[in-house]
This record gives sequence, structure tokens and C-alpha cells, in this order.
Amino acid sequence: MRFDELDLEPEVLEGLDAMNFRETTPIQELTIPAVLKGRDIIACAQTGTGKTAAYILPLLNLLTRDKNPGNTVRAIIIAPTRELAGQIDMQLEGFSYFLPISTLSVSGGGDGAQWDQQKRAFIKGADIVIATPGRMISHLQNSNISLSGVKYLILDEADRMLDMGFYDDIMKIAGSLPAKRQTLLFSATMPAKIRQLAKSILNNPQEINVAISKPNDAIRQMAYICYEPQKMGLIEHIFSTPIKSKTIIFSSSKQRVKELAYKLKRMKYNVRPMHSDLEQSERDSVMLDFKNGKIDILVATDIVARGIDITDIGLVINFDIPHDPEDYIHRIGRTARANAEGEAITFVSEKEQGKFYRIEKFLDKEIEKLPVPEGLGDAPEYRPSTGEKKKRFHNRRPGNRSKDRSKRNRRRNSTGNEPKPTSQN
Repeated sequence: MRFDELDLEPEVLEGLDAMNFRETTPIQELTIPAVLKGRDIIACAQTGTGKTAAYILPLLNLLTRDKNPGNTVRAIIIAPTRELAGQIDMQLEGFSYFLPISTLSVSGGGDGAQWDQQKRAFIKGADIVIATPGRMISHLQNSNISLSGVKYLILDEADRMLDMGFYDDIMKIAGSLPAKRQTLLFSATMPAKIRQLAKSILNNPQEINVAISKPNDAIRQMAYICYEPQKMGLIEHIFSTPIKSKTIIFSSSKQRVKELAYKLKRMKYNVRPMHSDLEQSERDSVMLDFKNGKIDILVATDIVARGIDITDIGLVINFDIPHDPEDYIHRIGRTARANAEGEAITFVSEKEQGKFYRIEKFLDKEIEKLPVPEGLGDAPEYRPSTGEKKKRFHNRRPGNRSKDRSKRNRRRNSTGNEPKPTSQN
């Protein structure tokens, strides 16, 4: 569907035309008409499907039709990270270029002057506020601001916010807004806790599901089946040949990111870490240097990864297996952007084989397995089903353990000695 087939104001269409936006994506085609009709929305759509424009465009349209009476915040967009909030603000700036719409980005990491600036903007009024949950709560508690004029609430990447522990903050923010409002919730996945949140703050929502897209065919996906201590050796092997494009290495936690970046730096690689413990100014500096080619390798967590939108990343390495297959797609989707090609390499330790097998099942394909270089020693077999059986064995029901103890006691009583342990292989 073309954007000019939708019920959008001429000024909104003018901004789309200037940005060379012509055709809608599936999530935009389904969401925009429903939002324009005033419906609450719960939408399942991953990063890369155009979901940001799916709520920005109808929001701008509604705000344009209903002029701001002044000194009022009319819409609030809540995003999990400062990086994503910044991206949303940039997209709003582009789409609203021909519109008299004011925006305010509210996130932490700044100094007292930034806090005062945000407070004054709240009091003066802004059409759209883009905020992280923690910073929004801080202003609600300390800045004596009024949100009585808010008509629209958008929660972006709601599943990620709940994973970060922001459920109570979201409920407090929603509770501070007028009950009569339009609420839009976007999530890459739809677990039970998201449905619980939606039931609490949405009114008879229309549910929109866009199937999670498979990774770009231009991404060559590969894996090393290895032992955990072999992973650093694999890194050295991969970088033994100069890599001409930017590289991101994903790890499972910010502590692991710090440790890995430290090791790589000691190995003389041009690397920087990217995690939530960095100050905002540091994160901005790292991203700018990475984008401009001053940094070759970025080591990052999943949460920060969703704020990375750089087109010329040629290689993604999964140092650790992500918990969910959807996170795997998010990670490797950082490469092969803007019609380019890219590679994604995943390290699969013995304990991670079950997770990796679920990724393969989710993708409905077998990912290419590369042989571990000879200098690193023998590698384990890829037998994820064996790992599952072992897991079930060690999680026997309590009743079975009682039977085992009874047998052991009978044997001890009949011989007078503790029985020798038997093999469980």
C-alpha cells in the first residue's frame, strides 16, 4: 500500500515525500488506519519492520488535526534505552519537518543543567515527549509537572522494558496520565507478562501481529561448536586476517562485555565496550567513533544493541548464545543493512548447544558449522539432544529421589557398608 492511500494530512505526506518514503511496510499498513480511528493497539513487531513510523505517522497526523492549546504535553513515548529514545527523536524530527510539532527527549546521563532544561520544557509544554522510564519517574517525583493534557501514550519495545525491570515504573507513568487516552503498545515478543501489562493499561485493544521476519538472505550464518575456553582462541583466529569492515561482538551481560573488551584491548585490538554502565556522554562518544571508523570492534550487550543503527557493519560475532531466538535475529540483523552483505559467526559451547538448536529450529534451517582450527585442540560434538536428556536426568522428580534413597538404605543395611557409587553414563 502507498502512504498517499492512507488518510494522512498533506503536511505529513509532504514530509514522507521529502524522505523518499512511498510504500508502507506490513506493520504500517495494519497499524496506521487503526490508530487514526482512535483504537488502542497491542502490536507484535520486531526491530527493522518499520514499527517506529507505524506509530509516529498517525500520531503526527492526530496532533496536526488537534492544535495544541499551549503549555501542554500531549503525547508520551516511552523507550527502554537512551539510544532508542534518541533514534525515535531523530525520526520524529525528519517526519515532522513540515509540521508545527515540538518534541522533547528526556533521558538520564546528563548534568544538572540538562535536568533543568528538561523540567522547563515540561512546564512550557511539548507536543511529544520521548522518555526512558527511569528519567520520566524522576521528573514525576521531583519536578512537579502536570501530565493532565496527555492524550496519547506509546510504549516501544515493551518486552525489553519488562526484561530490564521497568514494570512498576510503567504502571506509575500510566497511572499519572488521564484515564481517557489512546495507548499503543509495541513488543517484539508477546509473553504472558506483556499481555498482563496490556490488560492493565489498554482499553479493548486491537491486536496486530506481524510474523517475525527471518534474517536477511545476504547474511552468511556460521557457527563454531567449541569448548568455552576455546572462544578467545577463535577470536584470535578470526582476526588473524585483517577485517575490512566494522565488527560487533555480542555478549550476554555487561560484566562479560567489560571483561571481553579488556582482554581484546590487551591483545592490541582497536576495541571499545558498549553497556549500560557508561555515562551518556561516553556512549555517544563510543558510537560516534565506531560510526566514523575510529573503532574497529564494538563489544556490546543485547539491550544496548537495539540502539545501534549503522549501515556498514560487516561482521557480527555472538560470543555467547542469546536467550531467545528473536534476540539472535536482532543481533545478526545489525549486518547486511542497506543492501550490503555480511557475516554472522556464533560460538556454541557445550552448555549452549540446546539454545543454539532452538535457534536452528526457529529459523527452520541448519546453520553452517565451521571446524575449530587445529591449534585450538579437539572440539565437542554437536549433540544438543544429549544435553537435553542430561538436563531431564538431573531434574528428576522428588519422588524418584526418595526411591533412590530407600534402595541405598536397604543396600547399606544388608551389607553394613555404604554402597559404591554406580556409573550414571
